[in-house]
Amino acid sequence: MITSKDNDLIKQISRLLGSAKFRQEKKLFIAEGLRLSVDAMESNINIKYLLYTSKAKEKYIEEIQKLQLYSQNSYEVSEKIYNNISDTSTPQGVMCVCKTIDNSFSLSTMDRIGKYIALEHIQDPSNLGNILRTAEALGISGIIMSDNCCDIYSPKVVRGSMGAVFRVPFLITDDFLKFMVESKKYNFSIYSAVPNRNTKSVTEVSFDKGVIVAIGNEGNGLTKEVINVSESITIRMGGKAESLNAAAAASILMWEMLR
Repeated sequence: MITSKDNDLIKQISRLLGSAKFRQEKKLFIAEGLRLSVDAMESNINIKYLLYTSKAKEKYIEEIQKLQLYSQNSYEVSEKIYNNISDTSTPQGVMCVCKTIDNSFSLSTMDRIGKYIALEHIQDPSNLGNILRTAEALGISGIIMSDNCCDIYSPKVVRGSMGAVFRVPFLITDDFLKFMVESKKYNFSIYSAVPNRNTKSVTEVSFDKGVIVAIGNEGNGLTKEVINVSESITIRMGGKAESLNAAAAASILMWEMLR
C-alpha cells in the first residue's frame, strides 16, 4: 500500500507524466484508465508496474486480478496519492507504467506496396493520438514522424489513440527530408498535402503502389523543402474554409489512400 507522495515510484510516475525527455531516458510511459490498461495487457505490452486504488479493485475486481497476474509488479495506492498523480479529469483509479514498444520499422523493411502517413512537426498530442487511432482503424501500414513531432508516448497521445499506439508501426527520423528523398529509391510515390485550391485533388490520385503522404505542422504546414521533393495534392473544400485540422486532413487522406 503506497500512501506517501515521497515514494520513489510515485515520484517517477510524476516525472514520466510530465517529461518526454524522462520517458525517453527511462524507456517507460504511462497508460492510465481501465480500458487502456487492459488494452496494453491484451496487446502484450510489457507492464512494469500496475497501480490501483481500493475502490478500483472493488469495482473492477476481475480485470484488476488479470492485470495483477500479468504485470511485473503491482501496488495499491491511496485515493489521495492516486488523484495527485492522475493525468485525467475523472480518474478511474487504474494506471500502468509500461515499457516503450518495439514496433518500429526502417526504410529497408517497409512494405513496398504499403500505404504510409508521414508527419512533419505535428505538435498537438490530440492530433497525433487521433491520427494513430484512425490509422489503425483504416489499416495504414505505418506512421513516419520527424523527430520534432510531439512525443508519441505523451499521456494525451496514448489516451487519444485509444490504444492504437500499442499496435500501429511507427518510425521517428532525425532527418525527415532525407527520409522522403531516400524513399523514392525504394519506388515509393511521395505526396505532400497542401491547402491549395489549384493543386491536384486527392480524389484524382491513384494510390496503386507503395505511397507516402506527408502532412505538416498545424500552423505552418510542410516545409518548402519537403514540398519541393514530392508531388503536391490537396483536399477540395467548399465555403470559406482554407484548411483542415491536421487529424481531420489525415483521416481523409488515409481513407482515400486505401479506398
